[in-house]
Amino acid sequence: MNAWLLSVSRVLARVSLLVMWLAGIGLVAMTGVVAYQVYMRFVINSSPAWTEAGAIMIMSWFIFLGAAVGVREKFHMGFDVLLYVLPDSALPWLRGISDVFIFIFAAGMVVYGSELAIRFWSTQIPVLGLPTAFTYFPIIVSGALMCLFIVERMALRLAGEPVDRPNATPEITEV
Repeated sequence: MNAWLLSVSRVLARVSLLVMWLAGIGLVAMTGVVAYQVYMRFVINSSPAWTEAGAIMIMSWFIFLGAAVGVREKFHMGFDVLLYVLPDSALPWLRGISDVFIFIFAAGMVVYGSELAIRFWSTQIPVLGLPTAFTYFPIIVSGALMCLFIVERMALRLAGEPVDRPNATPEITEV
């Protein structure tokens, strides 16, 4: 089972890297759209209507995708004061409890984001011509990725892999 779990973890590491690259590309794209908007507004004196809504849409994608990667890579903020005063044996328990809460929050993102997307599918963002539901897709995708990454970490922890130490990665070897 460990070999299978580690191969799944290897695939999820690649997914995480791809998602991080997509978030980075989104940041660059948003910067380009905003630069284009500024140029058109102040140089040409004719700002396109779609640029602000487009930049916000791109920004929501890279923020939420980056948050999902942050969950997998343990870049999110945490309250680690207890970890310094409690014995090392408490670390997996505290991290496990934290992972359960993150999973619940991420599952809520999927459920309630989906409800919003369904509710607003019939309305449109006028300047983009897209359904308003597109605004909520980053929440759904990010929540699903967070759930996947948390389940991975919990499974690795149960399999005895060192996932609770800072910079700890499971021993992934080619199978």
